[in-house]
Amino acid sequence: MPVRSSRPSLKALTLAVATTTAGLSLNAQASQGNIADTYGLMPLDVGSAQGFSMFNPNVAATYYNPAYLVKDPRAELTGGIFHGRHELEASGPDRNGDVLSDSPTQHVLAGFKADAMALTRFDHPVYIGVIAGIEKFSRELLSFNSETSSQGQFFQYDRQPLFLNIGGGTTLWRGLSGGFATRITLQNEAALTTSTSLGGQTQYEKLSVEAKPSIRSILSANLDWEETFCPDRSCWLDGFETAVTYRATSSTRTKVYANTSIPGLLPPNQPLEFTISTLDSFQPSILSVAFQYRSRNWRAALTVEQQNWTDLEEEFEGDSIRDQANIQFKDIIVPRLAAQYQLGSLGFIAGVAWQESALESDSTLDVNYFDNDKIIAGVGFTMDINNPGFFSYPIQLGIAYQYQHLMERDFTISTSDPDATNDGVEVSTEGSVDVLNGSVTFKF
Repeated sequence: MPVRSSRPSLKALTLAVATTTAGLSLNAQASQGNIADTYGLMPLDVGSAQGFSMFNPNVAATYYNPAYLVKDPRAELTGGIFHGRHELEASGPDRNGDVLSDSPTQHVLAGFKADAMALTRFDHPVYIGVIAGIEKFSRELLSFNSETSSQGQFFQYDRQPLFLNIGGGTTLWRGLSGGFATRITLQNEAALTTSTSLGGQTQYEKLSVEAKPSIRSILSANLDWEETFCPDRSCWLDGFETAVTYRATSSTRTKVYANTSIPGLLPPNQPLEFTISTLDSFQPSILSVAFQYRSRNWRAALTVEQQNWTDLEEEFEGDSIRDQANIQFKDIIVPRLAAQYQLGSLGFIAGVAWQESALESDSTLDVNYFDNDKIIAGVGFTMDINNPGFFSYPIQLGIAYQYQHLMERDFTISTSDPDATNDGVEVSTEGSVDVLNGSVTFKF
C-alpha cells in the first residue's frame, strides 16, 4: 500500500530492523570464505599453503580429503589455536589513511578422529572425523555483517564464521580409499512484529529467531599407486599417490522479516513491511586434484584447484543488499606446491601458492568490493614426542606461519548516495596477511 508519511514510519522501521538484527549480529566484520579455504586449518595446511592438505593424515583431512583418514589407523584428539592478522589498504584522494581493515580472525580449533567399527564386531575400519573452529578464541559463534559501503570493503578476510565439518573414510580396495563429509553452515531467519509510536516507542512486540543447519557434501578418493599395482614387490610406482576431492557450494544466509503498525497512521491489518535476505558467507564449489611423491625422509606434493566463483553471481541476484551491484565473478585455478623433510622426530614444512582474484568487476555499485591477486607462502614444523612423560600415548606438536601478499589493484568507487562526494574516485588497493597456527595432537 502507499506510505503516506515516510519519515516517521521509516524511523519506526529502522528501530524494528535494528532490534531484530541485534540478536543475529555481534557488530563484527565477516567475509566470503571460511578459515579452511582462505588459510588452512592445522599447521601442515597453513605451513604448506594447503599444498599438503590433500595428504594430511590427521583430522583436518575430514574437510580436504576424507578418504585420507585411513592413512593413520590410530584415534586422534587435536586442539589448535589460529591467529590471522590483516592489514588491508586502500589509498586514494578521498582518504586520510590507507588502512581500510585490520580486524584479526582468531579461532580455537578442535578435532576428533576414531574408527567407528571399533564399536562393532566388523573388521573393516571406517574412520570418522569431526573438526570445528570457533571465532574470537571460542567467544564468538557467529560473525555477521552485510552492508553497502561508500569507502569500499574487502571481499575476503576479516572474521570468519563458525566452522563445523563431519565426515569419514574407508578403504574400498587395495590402495584405493573413498571418503564423504559434510560442511555445516547456518541459515538464519528472524521475524519481528510490533506497534510503534511516531516517537519510536514500541509495544506489543513479537520476535522470533531461528537458525537452521545447511549441509553440503564433500566427496573424495585417494589412490596409492604402489599398493594398488605392485603390493607384493617394489616397482617404480613406489611413493606415488593421487587424490581427488569435490566440495560443493555452501553458504551462510540470513533473512529478516519486520513489520510495524503505527496507531492512527498504519493500522495492524496494513502494516509497513520490510524484508532483507542477504548472504553473509559463501564457499564456491571446488574441484581439487593432487599428486604426491613420498621417499623415506621427504615428500613433495602438487595440488591444483578449480574454484567456481561464478556460482555467486546468481546468489547475489537474490541478495537484498547487493542485488543492484551487478557483481561479476570468474572461475579460477589455484596451484599449490609443497615440500616436507623429516629429520628424526622433526618435520620441516614449506609451501607456496598463487591465487588469482575471482572478482572480475572493478566497480560494484554501492557495495564497492575490493579483491586482489595474491601470493601465499608458508613454513612450519612438527615434532613427534613418542614418550611424553605421564601421557600413555604419543603426542605431535605443530606450529606454522603463513604470509599472504595482496598484489596492487585499482578500483573505482561507485555509489548512488546523493550525499557521497567520492563517486567515480579511483582507489589503489593492496595489503598483507600474517597467520600463526599451532596445534597439539594426541594419538591413541
